[in-house]
Formats: sequence, C-alpha cells, structure tokens
Amino acid sequence: MKKYFLFEELGTNYRREIIGGLTTFLAMAYILVVNPLTLTLDSVPDLDASLRMDYGAVFMATALAAAIGCLIMGILAKYPIALAPGMGLNAFFAYTVILTYGIPWQTALTGVLFSGLIFIVLSLSGIRETIINAIPTDLKLAVGAGIGLYITFIGFQNAGIIVADPATMVGLGNLSNGSTLLAIFGLIVTVILMVRRIKGGIFFGMILAAVAGMIFGIVNLPSAIIDFNVPSMAPTFGVALDPILHDPGSLITIEFLVIVLTFLFVDFFDTAGTLVAVANQARLMKDDKLPRAGKALMADAVATVSGAIFGTSTTTSYIESTAGVAAGARSGFAAVVTGILFLVSILFYPLLEVITSAVTAPALIIVGVLMVSAIGRIDWTKFEIAVPAFLTMIAMPLGYSIATGIAIGFIFYPITMIAAGKGKQVHPIMYGLFLIFVLYFIFLV
Repeated sequence: MKKYFLFEELGTNYRREIIGGLTTFLAMAYILVVNPLTLTLDSVPDLDASLRMDYGAVFMATALAAAIGCLIMGILAKYPIALAPGMGLNAFFAYTVILTYGIPWQTALTGVLFSGLIFIVLSLSGIRETIINAIPTDLKLAVGAGIGLYITFIGFQNAGIIVADPATMVGLGNLSNGSTLLAIFGLIVTVILMVRRIKGGIFFGMILAAVAGMIFGIVNLPSAIIDFNVPSMAPTFGVALDPILHDPGSLITIEFLVIVLTFLFVDFFDTAGTLVAVANQARLMKDDKLPRAGKALMADAVATVSGAIFGTSTTTSYIESTAGVAAGARSGFAAVVTGILFLVSILFYPLLEVITSAVTAPALIIVGVLMVSAIGRIDWTKFEIAVPAFLTMIAMPLGYSIATGIAIGFIFYPITMIAAGKGKQVHPIMYGLFLIFVLYFIFLV
C-alpha cells in the first residue's frame, strides 16, 4: 500500500494521510446538506412540486458521486484531491436552468451527463492535459494564489465576518453574533496550532470549534449518531437517460446547448485551476507540469457522469482539498479516506449537523493564507506578466468564480505579450483559449 501510493517518495505516512483525508472531508461535508437544499429549490416558496427534486435521493446521489470521484482520484491519479457536486454549478442548475429557462430537472441532468461524456472523450484524447500543461508557469501560480484569495473570501463570508452591504457591496458583519464569534475562536485556535507547527492543526482547530459550539449552544447537538433508514434513490436514479431514450427531440434546443456548454466550460477550468493549485501547494508539480494530469481529469469526468446518473449536478474537484494538504496529505490515499468517509456519512449523517459553516470557515481562511504564498514566485518585474497574473487573482474573489478569474487573466495574457513584442513566446493553445474565453463572455455570461 505504501509503495503504491508513493509514501516514501512523497515523505508521508498513514497518520498524515488519514488526518489529511479527514480534514478535507470535514471541510467539504457541508455539500451533503447544501446540495440537496439547492437542487430541491428549498429557498423558493410556492413552487410546483414537479420542479423540485427529491431531497433524500439528491442526498444519496451527492454522497455516492463524491465517494466515486474521490476513490477514482485517489486510486487512479494518486492525488490528495477530493471531488463532489460543485457549488455554483448546482446553483446554475437549479436557479438558471430550472427556474429561469423553465427546463425540467430531468433534462438538466441529461445536460450534465452530456458534459461529462464530452469530458471523458477530451480526457482520453489528451486534449485536457495538453491545455493544462500549455498554461505558462506565472499564470498557474496566479491561479493558485487567486483561488487562495477566493476561498479566504468564502471563509470570511461563511463566518459572517464579511457580509453584503447595499452601500459598499461588502462590509464588516456583526462580530457579536454567536456563530461569528465561534468562527473567530476557531480561527484564533487554528492560527495558534499552525504557528506552533502542530501537525493536523487545521483539523484539530475544527474539532475544538465544534466542541466549543456545542458547549455554548451555538452548534446543535446531533439528533442521533447513526440512522439506518437510508433514503431511496428511485426518484432520480437513471432519470438523466430518459430524454435520450424517449424524447431526444427535446434536447435539440439552444437552451440545452447553452446548458451543456456552461457545465462543460466551468467544470473544465474550475477543475484545471483546482488541480494546479493543490499540486502547487503540495509541491507535486514537476517541471511546471502536472504528472498524471490525464488520470486526474478522467476521475473528474467519470465522477460527473456517475453523478448525473445518480441524480445530481456536475461533480468537480474541490478546492477544500487544500485543507487536507495543509494538514499533511500528499498522496492519493488521503482522497481514498475522504471517499470512504462520504460512504460512511450516508449512515452517520446526523453527526454532520455539528460541522457548520462557522466550524469550517477558519480552515478556508488559513488555507487561503497558505495558497497566496504562490504570489512570491510570480515575476512581477515584467508588466506583461504582472497584469494578467493580477487580474486572474483579483477577479476570482470579486467575480465569485474560479473560471471567471481564469478567463479574464487568460484573455489579457496574449494581449500584453503581443504588446511587449513577445507574441511568439505564447503557446498556440493560449491564443485558442483567448478566442474561447471572449466567446464565453459574449454568449454564455
């Protein structure tokens, strides 16, 4: 086992990998609650029942899609990267596709399935891997740093430290709020543990925050430890295949094409950004290239197809994996641990009630600190590099999207390089991405 997962080469051990995998799981366990609430349009009152997906079925689909994605990523690609139905993509699925376009959720699942199948073809052909390796080093570093800023912003938001403000768009939240105070406590504890170089400091910080939350009544005690009444998957399982088998004509629409292309675009570059960011943080990049990138991308594609068949929106690589890396994870064994925990969570779901956003927020903030260190390796002395790198970084938190940051930065890169008389140094693929991103902003945004 140690030899297969390259423990000696990576300087890791079972303890580090298990803590890392558990930390990643705790950092992203919220998706087991948030994804079903989002896809069932729980926040929309007086909605026709036919437009709502079944909560229990979506919960099962979320857990199983995440488990399959993590296990394939860990065993095949050997990376400490976890997967689950993606935030943002699930909101697009529910609020844009179903509510705005009026497309049934059954057809939306078919769109996810199509995008996943296209990804498998692109991964087998090596196109996805070639694109990732064609991205210049400085932009890869900018993507990692930008994601660090992005998840730090999410952490502050989840903690209630930063909130929406009608006058300034964002502002300081109510620091006397119980959940916010709990997050601040967790942040201080985690910082102290990290400064003291306690291994697994992020993980132990979350545990201490959860315990403190229960003691002071901020976090509810779990209603039960285990529940064997597993929800049925019948309402959603295999539904994505129905339009293909029974009404293929319903798929020949501009709206359906937009759905597939949007799922395809966002998943592609969210995954690419996450892979590069996590690999950089874990020091797994070799000669500025990502080893086994094709296998990692294939894991993402297969997980998306599986998730669509089970009954959930696009499954993608999670940036919360960086929390596990910060806790010591370096190999695919950590992803296997996370995958197993997603399976176990089906029975131990009541315990997840204590892992609130206030508990996980400090982990996201600390991981952001660790990831932003990539800024120091960017060549800021060259303005033609500095501009696209900076725009890539800043657009992620401000645009609230990894893909948006990548798109803006990659549009400016060829422009600044040509202006500097270095157009020939730009890889042809980067020119192709320039055109794709311009079209993306014109037609899909």
